[in-house]
Amino acid sequence: MPDAVIAMLGWVGAVALAGLAAAMLSRGRVRWGWLVAALLLMAVYDAVLTRGYGHIPLDFGPSRWNWEGKTLAVMLSLAVASLPLVGWRRSGLTLHQDRQGLKGALILSGLLFLLFLGLAIAMPGEGFDADSLVFQLTMPGLDEEIFYRGVLLLMLNEAFGRPVRVLGAQMGWGAMLTALAFGLTHALGYRDGAFTFDWAPMATTGLAGLLLVWLREKTGSVLLPVLLHNYGNAVFMLV
Repeated sequence: MPDAVIAMLGWVGAVALAGLAAAMLSRGRVRWGWLVAALLLMAVYDAVLTRGYGHIPLDFGPSRWNWEGKTLAVMLSLAVASLPLVGWRRSGLTLHQDRQGLKGALILSGLLFLLFLGLAIAMPGEGFDADSLVFQLTMPGLDEEIFYRGVLLLMLNEAFGRPVRVLGAQMGWGAMLTALAFGLTHALGYRDGAFTFDWAPMATTGLAGLLLVWLREKTGSVLLPVLLHNYGNAVFMLV
């Protein structure tokens, strides 16, 4: 079995175990169909992002970035969002912003903007080329926010509900599980017959995932998460 497939089984399996723990803490008040669908979607997403683990013959030309996989992943998320049970608006795929939550969301966005800028100044990059800059300004945010903070979050919210209010945003186990999945995809790997794990990307991307979930729930849209995600990636090239 390819290492990439085993790595996928590892992170999806970890999220599944966390989902079962969340179900126990919720005393079984879970819509299991939505949870199973979310887990299956994670596996399909991973396969699509990797171009079927290298078996899909799609090539946009010479680049060190995964334009092809990211494009396929965005198409998958948009297709799922187009399903009647899911919906674009319910998935946060809208430019409309909840006016009641927008002020708080803009405050957090401003703080994150300054934080990313400060980190970029403290840790200057090594330059960039046009391909790298355009990629970082577009694809990571479009792909990962539409998936993790969009359709996947909606499905997990449907499974567990959003019973907790956090600084004005309704949230639930879906927020924790999507942040866990987001962190694990950056931190967990498999090679040479063993799993690898790096706490640094797990902590940074996991925390970022929670903050981006809060922005999405606060505004009802993935717009701010997409913009911040791409800015956070690109600013380290520009400063």
